[in-house]
Amino acid sequence: MTLTTTESGTVAYEIVDGVAWLYFNRPDKRNCMSPTLNDDMNAVLDELEFRDDFGVLVLTGEGTAFSAGMDLKEYFRETEAKGLVATRAAQRSSYGWWRRLRWYQKPTIAMVNGWCFGGAYGPLFACDLAFAAEDAQFGLSEINWGILPGGGATKIIRELTNFRNAMYHAMMGENVDGKTAAEWGLVNEAVPADQLKARVSEVASVLLKKNPVALKATKDAIRRVGEMTYDNAEDYLVRAQEAANFHDKTEGRKEGIRQFIDEKSYKPGLGAYDLSKQKG
Repeated sequence: MTLTTTESGTVAYEIVDGVAWLYFNRPDKRNCMSPTLNDDMNAVLDELEFRDDFGVLVLTGEGTAFSAGMDLKEYFRETEAKGLVATRAAQRSSYGWWRRLRWYQKPTIAMVNGWCFGGAYGPLFACDLAFAAEDAQFGLSEINWGILPGGGATKIIRELTNFRNAMYHAMMGENVDGKTAAEWGLVNEAVPADQLKARVSEVASVLLKKNPVALKATKDAIRRVGEMTYDNAEDYLVRAQEAANFHDKTEGRKEGIRQFIDEKSYKPGLGAYDLSKQKG
């Protein structure tokens, strides 16, 4: 499929073999996020979410960066010069698409191909899985220009790694590479840059074989239960499973059990059941 680019050119996407590849498309600006880019991301995520021609979304960047964070000129200086109304509008747009991505209908993967700084931790955390090039650079540089890591970045670094790593990362303003990011838990894996897309494609192909209703319920559950007591999580998960069963019009859960018990055609611990045999 051909690459589709927004009118402003800040965002692009293509759908290939059931995977939507969504690109930050400001390579000359290290893909830093401007108000225009954030508005475009909101629009593209809306457009794509319930399409039937893909089952996994991958977010990455054109050029040598994933995203260098917020555009200091357009997002901060120019927006703040317009007053509080413009500032709040810009914040709603940026935080809005990260929130949309956290609860997206399809599984999402961040493919960190280069720089990932500051505000870029928002979409990084919003994606369900994350893979990085070993030489990618991760940084909370805000302390170096006199502010705290905002836009959720302070919460995100504390959520993804331990206290000492988070404190050092935020206070020192030093970058870490993809290997360290994987050790800290910012990403699932770091691989050589020339193997990154192949690894992400491999993971996406596995996800495409899973029941999509179960995937949505699972990704939501993992995010929700982190802040719950055990008893509250137990109750939530019972209700979540019942809701997933109701919304799964293909009766995939029953089909999976049928293939295991009746056909003996697959083993749950060794892969997914055959989606092509289910209803719908």
